[in-house]
Amino acid sequence: MQQRVSRITTKGQVTIPAEIRRLLGVAPHDRVAFLVEAGQVRIAPATSVVARTAGMLESSQPALSPQEEKAAAEEAMAEEAARLGG
Repeated sequence: MQQRVSRITTKGQVTIPAEIRRLLGVAPHDRVAFLVEAGQVRIAPATSVVARTAGMLESSQPALSPQEEKAAAEEAMAEEAARLGG
């Protein structure tokens, strides 16, 4: 295990060493996540749920356009409201 040391400023800020930034694939203005588990902290690039799950599910149907997705979501919400008596 390699160790890199950085100092915490009075504002609680830490500079991530360039070697670590390259390893993580992060650049200025990117967000990072601090993952705490069993008393250990890991740092990782912060990604949205959409980015983390993109491509996980396969479908034989073509993707919908944003307009088609919105219409399908509105239809599903209307059906659910009607089912629940709303």
